[in-house]
Amino acid sequence: MAITAATKNSDFSGFLTREQSAPIFEQAARESVVQRLGRRVPLGINGQSIPVVTGKMSAGWVAEGAQKPASSGAVSLKTIDPKKLAAIAVVSAEVVRANPAGYMDLLRPQIAEAFAVAFDAAALHGTSSPFSTNLDTGSSSQELADATGAGGAFTALYDDLNNGMRTLVNAGKKVTGFAFDSRMEPEFNAAKDTAGRPLWIDGPPTETAETVRQGRLFGRPAFVGDGVYAATPKVYGYAGDWSQVAWGAVGGISYKVSTEATVTINGSLVSLFENNLVAILAEAEYGFLVNDPASFVKYVNATDTP
Repeated sequence: MAITAATKNSDFSGFLTREQSAPIFEQAARESVVQRLGRRVPLGINGQSIPVVTGKMSAGWVAEGAQKPASSGAVSLKTIDPKKLAAIAVVSAEVVRANPAGYMDLLRPQIAEAFAVAFDAAALHGTSSPFSTNLDTGSSSQELADATGAGGAFTALYDDLNNGMRTLVNAGKKVTGFAFDSRMEPEFNAAKDTAGRPLWIDGPPTETAETVRQGRLFGRPAFVGDGVYAATPKVYGYAGDWSQVAWGAVGGISYKVSTEATVTINGSLVSLFENNLVAILAEAEYGFLVNDPASFVKYVNATDTP
């Protein structure tokens, strides 16, 4: 045949396939802000009993020759019990073999992120929670005033954060740290203290990008990450005594793979064996306890009108 043009790669578009890269645009798996700030305790399958001080020793001045005062402390026990968190992914056997778009490589970090999302939602807001306590129930509130009343910038952020701290300090509580949703990051980037200095002080830089930004507010550890926000009543963050929060995990996330079980798909039980499917079951057991919810203040924008 006569040559009409030079042969190009495009002439073989049906024969030459593009090389597939690693899934570099996958979002980083979200971490748990609560687990960063709360105290982790050893947790067995039967739970854990935690001693809680309910009465402290007191001292008194003694005159010469007078009787010295007697005092005693008191403790009680609170329990933290493990609750199971689980997720099942079902894929075809062909997907497992071919691993299109690196799907199977993405599955494990996505499950870990799903567990972090569920844990924080339960611990902070009591969302679908098996735990007996959460931070929203019993904590005080501090309004974050915005300029427009419709989701504008929080113009008095320094004063609002300080007023929240004042509420706790005046009640005899301590503030050991802050946790805020990622929605607050631009606000902190622009916020200044009364001397015109940046309100947020970044922590030491890390080699790899993290999904939780670490820094300091009012000289205390602070974290900004996803999953802290709640739509009602627009909770943006928390300040308080994080030594009052304890959490634990029985081991880590365990994975099981089955080709013979039955799984509910679209409301009906489906045989994996009969349909050549593979199920990946992920399970973990977490415990969570807030000893004193009144040791926290939540920062809200409840009066805002969308």
